[in-house]
Amino acid sequence: MSTDSRQGLFDYQPYWAECFGTAPFLPTSRAEMDALGWDQCDVIIVTGDAYVDHPSFGMAVIGRVLESHGFRVGIIAQPDWQSAAAFQALGEPSLYFGVAAGNMDSLINHYTADRKRRNDDAYSPAGAPGLRPDRAVIVYAQRCREAYGQVPLVIGSIEASLRRIAHYDYWSDKVRRSILLDSGADLLLYGNAERALVEMTHRLAAGDTI
Repeated sequence: MSTDSRQGLFDYQPYWAECFGTAPFLPTSRAEMDALGWDQCDVIIVTGDAYVDHPSFGMAVIGRVLESHGFRVGIIAQPDWQSAAAFQALGEPSLYFGVAAGNMDSLINHYTADRKRRNDDAYSPAGAPGLRPDRAVIVYAQRCREAYGQVPLVIGSIEASLRRIAHYDYWSDKVRRSILLDSGADLLLYGNAERALVEMTHRLAAGDTI
């Protein structure tokens, strides 16, 4: 799939699910989906941050952008990564999983420049540490694959963006290959990718494949 960013961000015909309207909050459970009258999410975003419906939380913004195009977007925030069960909480998305470490690289979030463990996490409830794994994009992507192996998997956020090609990894003192390979994802969107994400989502909804 190639993307063409010349089309305006809001020049697309809204997806049919626009009829459900704007959700008070993007759902994080089946009960919240049921309350909205949804039988399925079109896109499920998995993030290492807590879900706060505020512009300072990037995945909330991305979710609302997709919602503005008519897509039903669910959020799985800081899931238990020890098994695939938490990644099945909203069921199978009709289009794809979007995976992000959150607003920060997970290793920078966890460790100081001296490789000492940090005592807090600015993007977790009450600043609690330890609610996301190291290399969160890789771990979350693998769990999504375990949960629903045939669903397209798209990765993004600063962690994926800065590791999109072979790179020196300070934490392991090695050159690592692209995170796209280690995560097993189908597509990596890097940088400020709202336009690419919107186009990709509409094209998947229209029947294109990655």
